[in-house]
Amino acid sequence: MALSARNQLEGTVRSVKLGEIVAEVTIELDGGQSVVSVITRGSADALGLKQGDRAKAVIKATEVMVAKG
Repeated sequence: MALSARNQLEGTVRSVKLGEIVAEVTIELDGGQSVVSVITRGSADALGLKQGDRAKAVIKATEVMVAKG
């Protein structure tokens, strides 16, 4: 699937915590860092996400905040 989002980070699903409405998905990137995303439970179910799956974190945002200190 082709996407316009350029920030596509590949990794391995380390955990999927399913709630009634949302799911928290942790993806360990190939470089060792992790990305955590909260998605709808329906989306997690539709994707069939489970620990050990290869997945991409696709980031499309209108703003990024930076803090120092």
